[in-house]
Amino acid sequence: MKKVRFFQSIQWKIIAIMILLLLLAIQVIGAYFTQGLEADLKDNFEESIDERLEVLSYNIKEAFLEDRPDDGSVPTLEQDIQNILTLYGQSDTYSRLQVVDRQFRIVGTNTQADDVGKLVTGDNSVRPAIMSGTPSRSIQRNATTGERHLVRIYPMQDQDDEPLGAIYLEASMEDVYQQLSTISNIFFNGTMIAIVISALVGILVARSITKPITEMRKQAQIMAEGDFSKKVNVYGVDEIGQLADTFNEMNEKIKIANFTTEEERRKLSSVLSNMSDGVIATNELGEVTLMNVPAESLMNQTLEDVKGLQITELFGLEEDLDTILNNQDSNSMTLDFSDDEQFFLLKASFTVVLDENDQFAGLISVISDITEEEKIERERREFVSNVSHELRTPLTTMRSYLEALGDGAWKNEEIAPQFLQVTQNETERMIRLVNDLLQLSKMDQKEQDILKERVNVVPFFHHVLDRYEMNKEETVRIDRTIPKESIFLWLDKDKVIQVIDNVMSNALKYSPEDGTIRFKVTKERKRVKIMIQDEGPGIPQEKVDKVFDRFYRADAARSRKLGGTGLGLAIAKEIVENHQGHIWAESIEGKGTKVFFTLPLIGRKRGG
Repeated sequence: MKKVRFFQSIQWKIIAIMILLLLLAIQVIGAYFTQGLEADLKDNFEESIDERLEVLSYNIKEAFLEDRPDDGSVPTLEQDIQNILTLYGQSDTYSRLQVVDRQFRIVGTNTQADDVGKLVTGDNSVRPAIMSGTPSRSIQRNATTGERHLVRIYPMQDQDDEPLGAIYLEASMEDVYQQLSTISNIFFNGTMIAIVISALVGILVARSITKPITEMRKQAQIMAEGDFSKKVNVYGVDEIGQLADTFNEMNEKIKIANFTTEEERRKLSSVLSNMSDGVIATNELGEVTLMNVPAESLMNQTLEDVKGLQITELFGLEEDLDTILNNQDSNSMTLDFSDDEQFFLLKASFTVVLDENDQFAGLISVISDITEEEKIERERREFVSNVSHELRTPLTTMRSYLEALGDGAWKNEEIAPQFLQVTQNETERMIRLVNDLLQLSKMDQKEQDILKERVNVVPFFHHVLDRYEMNKEETVRIDRTIPKESIFLWLDKDKVIQVIDNVMSNALKYSPEDGTIRFKVTKERKRVKIMIQDEGPGIPQEKVDKVFDRFYRADAARSRKLGGTGLGLAIAKEIVENHQGHIWAESIEGKGTKVFFTLPLIGRKRGG
């Protein structure tokens, strides 16, 4: 599982929430406190200014109302006002203090003495204040220094409400804002300290909360790997403790369920693995999701190769899945995978899988190899057809001749013996055919006993061939190549003689006049190989492997003419295989045919 980064963890979220809540509380409290403090400081500052203005205006007003003779016995108005400003108007906060008379002339100032006697310039609000008698108040920022000042214009009137003048005051408020800044810095530092403390506390709290969750996460990873033996610790009876208890209960239930599922899975896997038939499962879309080993062998593909493939495409069907599901007759079908090299048929049976809502959830297909069954069925049909044909031909001939004899041909002393001879020959042919069929039937049913004995095959083969030397036609010669040393085999002499007779019979039939039949015996490591070669017309290459099939004739017309039943080599094959040997043919068309068969040598234990 991917490791969770700190800033993605619950711990960070808890710490962040605590810090944000603290910041929110501090900001709310700080904003309220700062606004209140700023208002109080400004109010106190203005009250102090107003109190001083009251005292200052009282004295200046008295100076304006005082009678002044022209003899110069008393100080002038400007001198009195300057004395008053010196006495009551000195303060570090006063940036500018001016006294203006009703003619808008400056009669006193605390800054530049040269301004006395000049008209007021700059602030145009002095004149309206004098004329209206209404005081004004404003806070202005100096464009050069950026300092904030409280500007007060305080008009003065006599007892008859006639304007006497006004006091113009600019008082710097930087001390107030400096106090606010200092308090804000203190507040900010306190906030940082509180954040650090809350972060530390948050880490402790978050760890105490997330520790059981972390343990459950680790246990979940262990459970995902199939280990249900461990349990998480329960640290309390709160919600997290209850979650831990529930997690442990879930662990136990999953353990039981997993054990049951695993047991069922093993049973199913064992069943699927030991089935001789192949099983293929699909999902609801018809895509292959499961294939057992027999199915992989039959389809010659692995599950990895076909996973996700449509089962109809896998089977090479032209129908789509819906057609198969809707067709009641398609729950079983034959699949033909034959090619030029081999004949291969599969039988596929389909079973629909439904979910709990009776909706289509997939398809189970069981496939089995029916190639041999189909071959046997075809051979059976071909065998019946061939037997019927082989029996019908002599019976038809016999009936024709017997009907001719019955119609009066028996009275003809020349024709009657010929007809009877033909009838006898066809009868003997049917007897040979029936005997061969009975022999093959017994071999198929394993009813014919093989009576093996220890035989030195060197004199045995010479004895068999001597029979042909005495009975063969003079135009055909037999060339023997047989070792002189003794070779002992376990065999049924009569059955092996029948094999040689059947092969030699074909060689004699197809050999040309003055031809040669070669009989060669070769001793190999664990067996003896016998070759019988003729100089006949040979067999086409595509027909060589079929000459051992029942009723098969490479040249059917000539074989019937020569009296063959088409079962001789089939009988020879059965006998050789019953001796744990092997028989095959090699031929070149126009250059003759070689028939080989092998017989196993006697083992050392048996020979000793």
